[in-house]
Amino acid sequence: MLTRNKLFQYMKTNYGTEPEYLWKKFPHYAVFKHSSNGKWYGIVMNVLPEKVGLEGEEEIDVLELKSPPELNGSLKERKEIKDAYHMNKEHWISVILGQVNEVTEIEQLIETSFDLTKS
Repeated sequence: MLTRNKLFQYMKTNYGTEPEYLWKKFPHYAVFKHSSNGKWYGIVMNVLPEKVGLEGEEEIDVLELKSPPELNGSLKERKEIKDAYHMNKEHWISVILGQVNEVTEIEQLIETSFDLTKS
Protein backbone atom coordinates (compact mmCIF):
# COMPACT_ATOMS: atom_id res chain seq x y z
CA MET A 1 0.00 0.00 0.00
CA LEU A 2 1.23 3.49 -0.85
CA THR A 3 0.80 5.94 2.01
CA ARG A 4 0.71 9.71 1.90
CA ASN A 5 4.02 9.88 3.82
CA LYS A 6 5.80 7.46 1.47
CA LEU A 7 4.49 9.41 -1.51
CA PHE A 8 5.61 12.75 -0.08
CA GLN A 9 9.09 11.38 0.58
CA TYR A 10 9.26 10.03 -2.98
CA MET A 11 8.27 13.42 -4.44
CA LYS A 12 10.88 15.22 -2.33
CA THR A 13 13.68 12.75 -3.11
CA ASN A 14 13.02 12.43 -6.84
CA TYR A 15 11.61 15.83 -7.82
CA GLY A 16 12.76 18.13 -5.04
CA THR A 17 9.20 19.20 -4.27
CA GLU A 18 7.37 19.53 -0.99
CA PRO A 19 3.60 19.46 -0.56
CA GLU A 20 1.92 22.86 -0.59
CA TYR A 21 -1.34 23.32 1.29
CA LEU A 22 -3.30 26.03 -0.51
CA TRP A 23 -6.80 25.96 0.94
CA LYS A 24 -8.03 26.64 4.47
CA LYS A 25 -11.24 24.77 3.66
CA PHE A 26 -9.24 21.67 2.65
CA PRO A 27 -6.21 21.66 4.96
CA HIS A 28 -5.05 18.16 3.92
CA TYR A 29 -5.12 18.77 0.16
CA ALA A 30 -1.48 18.85 -0.96
CA VAL A 31 -0.31 20.23 -4.30
CA PHE A 32 2.98 19.34 -5.95
CA LYS A 33 4.24 21.75 -8.56
CA HIS A 34 7.29 22.58 -10.61
CA SER A 35 9.54 25.18 -9.06
CA SER A 36 10.43 26.47 -12.53
CA ASN A 37 6.96 27.21 -13.89
CA GLY A 38 4.53 26.71 -11.00
CA LYS A 39 2.48 24.11 -12.88
CA TRP A 40 0.93 21.35 -10.84
CA TYR A 41 1.99 17.79 -11.57
CA GLY A 42 0.20 16.13 -8.67
CA ILE A 43 -2.48 16.72 -6.05
CA VAL A 44 -3.13 14.54 -3.02
CA MET A 45 -6.61 14.83 -1.55
CA ASN A 46 -8.61 13.06 1.11
CA VAL A 47 -12.13 12.48 -0.27
CA LEU A 48 -15.14 10.32 0.33
CA PRO A 49 -14.99 7.13 -1.77
CA GLU A 50 -18.17 8.08 -3.67
CA LYS A 51 -16.26 10.98 -5.26
CA VAL A 52 -14.23 8.46 -7.28
CA GLY A 53 -16.95 5.86 -7.80
CA LEU A 54 -16.22 3.65 -4.80
CA GLU A 55 -18.30 2.59 -1.82
CA GLY A 56 -17.55 3.40 1.78
CA GLU A 57 -17.96 6.14 4.33
CA GLU A 58 -14.38 6.84 5.45
CA GLU A 59 -12.24 9.29 3.55
CA ILE A 60 -9.52 7.90 1.30
CA ASP A 61 -6.36 9.49 -0.10
CA VAL A 62 -6.20 9.97 -3.86
CA LEU A 63 -3.37 11.26 -6.02
CA GLU A 64 -4.33 13.11 -9.16
CA LEU A 65 -1.83 12.96 -12.01
CA LYS A 66 -1.76 14.28 -15.55
CA SER A 67 -1.80 11.47 -18.09
CA PRO A 68 -1.95 11.26 -21.90
CA PRO A 69 -5.62 10.87 -22.90
CA GLU A 70 -4.78 7.94 -25.18
CA LEU A 71 -3.60 5.93 -22.16
CA ASN A 72 -6.36 6.81 -19.71
CA GLY A 73 -8.82 4.17 -20.91
CA SER A 74 -6.42 1.29 -20.33
CA LEU A 75 -5.13 2.79 -17.07
CA LYS A 76 -8.65 3.02 -15.66
CA GLU A 77 -9.10 -0.72 -16.11
CA ARG A 78 -6.90 -1.08 -13.03
CA LYS A 79 -8.73 -1.08 -9.68
CA GLU A 80 -6.53 1.65 -8.19
CA ILE A 81 -7.02 4.15 -11.04
CA LYS A 82 -10.22 6.10 -11.59
CA ASP A 83 -11.46 9.18 -13.42
CA ALA A 84 -9.98 12.34 -12.00
CA TYR A 85 -12.00 13.74 -9.14
CA HIS A 86 -10.90 17.37 -9.21
CA MET A 87 -9.12 17.95 -12.52
CA ASN A 88 -10.07 17.53 -16.19
CA LYS A 89 -11.14 13.90 -16.65
CA GLU A 90 -9.69 13.70 -20.15
CA HIS A 91 -6.17 14.64 -19.11
CA TRP A 92 -5.97 13.60 -15.43
CA ILE A 93 -6.51 10.42 -13.43
CA SER A 94 -7.03 9.64 -9.75
CA VAL A 95 -4.88 6.99 -8.09
CA ILE A 96 -6.37 5.45 -4.95
CA LEU A 97 -3.31 5.32 -2.67
CA GLY A 98 -4.68 2.60 -0.40
CA GLN A 99 -5.13 0.24 -3.36
CA VAL A 100 -1.64 0.61 -4.84
CA ASN A 101 0.36 -2.61 -4.74
CA GLU A 102 2.86 -1.90 -7.51
CA VAL A 103 4.55 1.31 -6.41
CA THR A 104 6.95 1.21 -9.37
CA GLU A 105 4.07 1.59 -11.83
CA ILE A 106 2.72 4.60 -9.93
CA GLU A 107 6.21 6.10 -9.90
CA GLN A 108 6.18 5.86 -13.71
CA LEU A 109 2.82 7.65 -13.80
CA ILE A 110 4.23 10.38 -11.55
CA GLU A 111 7.19 10.79 -13.90
CA THR A 112 4.83 11.05 -16.87
CA SER A 113 2.77 13.70 -15.09
CA PHE A 114 5.92 15.60 -14.16
CA ASP A 115 7.13 15.51 -17.78
CA LEU A 116 3.75 16.52 -19.24
CA THR A 117 3.62 19.61 -17.05
CA LYS A 118 7.23 20.79 -17.48
CA SER A 119 6.65 23.43 -20.12
